[in-house]
Amino acid sequence: MKNVNSDMAYDYIRKRILHGEYGPGKALMTESLSTEIGVSRTPVRDALRQLESDGLVSIRPRLGASVKQMNVKEFREMCDLRLALESHAAGLAAINRREADLHEIEFALEAMRRLNVAILAAPQEDPLIAELVREDVRFHVAIMSAAKNDLMKKEILRLHLINRVVSGPAGCERPIVTKSDRDIRRQAVLDSHDEIYAAIARSDPVAAKQAMERHIQDIIDGSMRPMARAESGLIARELTAEEMSYGL
Repeated sequence: MKNVNSDMAYDYIRKRILHGEYGPGKALMTESLSTEIGVSRTPVRDALRQLESDGLVSIRPRLGASVKQMNVKEFREMCDLRLALESHAAGLAAINRREADLHEIEFALEAMRRLNVAILAAPQEDPLIAELVREDVRFHVAIMSAAKNDLMKKEILRLHLINRVVSGPAGCERPIVTKSDRDIRRQAVLDSHDEIYAAIARSDPVAAKQAMERHIQDIIDGSMRPMARAESGLIARELTAEEMSYGL
């Protein structure tokens, strides 16, 4: 960034993109943003170019800047790259990890186990879910760090941010499930984390890579299905009264 105002504009726009206030495809008009932020247009243009480099913004000739959005093909290609990198990072972690790295991974995993038990008994899940998500992130970041490849870690984190923008709340609808369904799903995710940790702990790169690959593929599948339905127009709509008469 070139100056303090550019940094201010960058932080302002980035925060709103990541919080979903500026959804996928939203036009980012330099003039209106400069007024909103309280800086001139040059720092805003600098910020938008940096956000384009980050992968969060698209800038097209004559059309200007907009928040990144992807079709199913582009999203699948990004997910394929994420799958390859995160799986390989887990394999490297099994080879390169130190005891301190293993303790950090285990610390996050133990926290996830405790939170999972607490959520099962909690009348209100939301506050605990936020903690669980934080520990899940800590688990994956610890594995990336244990891989001892800073360039790979940086690229994985960049892909996560792009994924969050293009498939977040402003993207696809998620099916509503019962508490029982959510409990089963959380336990399955925890089991997959146990499998990844165990392979890294015993320094088995093949098993670690395969376990992470299964885990990430499951996450990707969950994101791809609603996105594909949305793009093909297959999101279920409400039936009309006339159509409902078919079942009478």
